[in-house]
Amino acid sequence: MIYLKNFKLLNEDYEDGMIMNKMNIHTNFYPLRIFPEKEFEKIDFEPITIFYGGNGSGKTTILNIISDTVNASKRNIDKRTIFFDQYVQCCKQHCELIHQGECKSIKYISSDDVFDYLLDLRAINSSVNRRKTELISEYFEYKYNPSEKYNSSLSQYEDLRNKVDSNRMTASKYVRTRLRNNTIMQESNGETALDFWQNEIEDNSLYIIDEPENSLSAENQLKLKTFIEESARFYNCQFIIATHSPFLLALDGAKIYDLDSKPVKPKKWTELDNVKVYNSFFEEHRDEFN
Repeated sequence: MIYLKNFKLLNEDYEDGMIMNKMNIHTNFYPLRIFPEKEFEKIDFEPITIFYGGNGSGKTTILNIISDTVNASKRNIDKRTIFFDQYVQCCKQHCELIHQGECKSIKYISSDDVFDYLLDLRAINSSVNRRKTELISEYFEYKYNPSEKYNSSLSQYEDLRNKVDSNRMTASKYVRTRLRNNTIMQESNGETALDFWQNEIEDNSLYIIDEPENSLSAENQLKLKTFIEESARFYNCQFIIATHSPFLLALDGAKIYDLDSKPVKPKKWTELDNVKVYNSFFEEHRDEFN
């Protein structure tokens, strides 16, 4: 499904006019003077569109421009320059979503959002660990304290129940029954990051995603690749992604814009410099795999 069919960046003349109007009071011209130098103005989208390029190539900038233009929901709102806001307002005049009634949501998701999610889980895990320690101490206290300490009054019901449970349960089962939601403790950062994407992505939605490969192992990047392909093919999702992961660059049917080229133009994933470096490295070590 395609909800955003095309997008037009500002040309050099338009940017120059914006700069001249503000020259006396501004020195930070971001996001101007990035894309005209790359001769990049018109973007045509597919169900999966990728922006590829090295650091400083403008991948994140272009995602931010697009996401603000289409009013995508965001967890974190970055501070913007006056030029950025003006740039977005100009883009809105030429941007139109199609099938808008069928699009349930439009989301921008950054790698920082994934890190925040992992940090939140780590904080939860710390609390879970503390609670586990408390429950183990509680178990042994109830198990070996004299039973006469506990009477049958209503106020002592919880103590009586804990006493009975401590006598008939192992310490592990006693803790588990009182700490039911602790499955996350078994997972690594990579597994929980993959869970983030699988829980975040729903059907009939447009997703603008910055470097989703962060915190994912090669194996989990391949799982995410399959998940994105299936979401686009079977669940009417559209993806606009910035990445330099060779696994995600190989997304089936993806249209890839190489922001390191001038002019910027679509390329096959096997033509990208980053992928060629990986290929050369493994070719040099081919005999070691045999």
